[in-house]
Amino acid sequence: MIAAPYLHENASISRTMGLVMLALFPATVLGLYQFGWPAILLFTTTVLAAIVAEYFCLKVAGKIAKPFLLDGSAILTGWLLAMTLPPWAPWWIGILGAFLAIVVGKHVFGGLGQNLFNPAMVARVALLISFPFEMTLFTQPNPFFSVYNLSFNDSLDIFLGYPIPDAFTSATVLDFYKAELSQGISALQIKTDSLTQLLWGNTSGSLGETSALLIVLGGLFLIYKRVITWHIPVAMLGTLTLLASVLFWFDPNSYMSPVTHLLSGAVLLGAFFIATDLVTSPVSTRGQLIFGAGCGLLVLVIRTFGNYPEGVAFAVLLMNGFTPLIDHYFKPRIYGRDRKGQPLSNEP
Repeated sequence: MIAAPYLHENASISRTMGLVMLALFPATVLGLYQFGWPAILLFTTTVLAAIVAEYFCLKVAGKIAKPFLLDGSAILTGWLLAMTLPPWAPWWIGILGAFLAIVVGKHVFGGLGQNLFNPAMVARVALLISFPFEMTLFTQPNPFFSVYNLSFNDSLDIFLGYPIPDAFTSATVLDFYKAELSQGISALQIKTDSLTQLLWGNTSGSLGETSALLIVLGGLFLIYKRVITWHIPVAMLGTLTLLASVLFWFDPNSYMSPVTHLLSGAVLLGAFFIATDLVTSPVSTRGQLIFGAGCGLLVLVIRTFGNYPEGVAFAVLLMNGFTPLIDHYFKPRIYGRDRKGQPLSNEP
């Protein structure tokens, strides 16, 4: 036993989850404002379903439910999942996704801290493969107080699964690029949302794709509070930017610019809030750099050469699978020992 005194740090699971939700709050509020009542109903339903699924799993496992529910992990899982869904998706997408995330992505592996894959991304990919129409039907922003804002009754109909009027549907930036490039149109001739629209959130997409600026500010807040480190976000975004720049320099007519790659889709949300998941990412600094670079590489490959316009969820899950291998070969240095784990000599 090591003698006192001990150094205590003000850290806990609930504090960590709370800080992440606080960092997500501005982008979430803007997204809910931009997409109105259907998005609010879907977001609320998804988070509540995640809490119910967590309670059910804890009861089946014979654990005391109340303390585990108070850690905030189920709320954050539902929150992140809702950020990646089409804002006007029907109610059952949110409920099914929440149960997939909590039951399959988390508790099948043993619960909090033991899951191999990010639960929200497990649900996102499963829904995308199983229900491609509902998961790729995006709408243009329809803010509160605008001329075209839907009434609550109309919003409720959409939430319950009634068809979305064609006048409101709109392709995302990545969808638009993928479709135009497949028809042989030069990337330099493709006109899409402006830089200002991508930065402030006036664009179609999920809640986590709307405001690049608020997502980055939230990520920087997490780095400042030491909830995450800079290694995974910088490695992921840096690798994506570097490779996209090379492709764009080689043939600007066939490949998206690096700025479009960075500001569109869920890459910023993935870099700061998903790939940095403490449970499913490596523990060492070198391991995190490799992990982040792998995510950036896979995002570029899937977006550029795959059938899906977005590749963040697939990239994170694939790299989650490599995390045990990365941790095996890149262990953090133990205080008082060298990089091989041998005790440091006290001899002068």
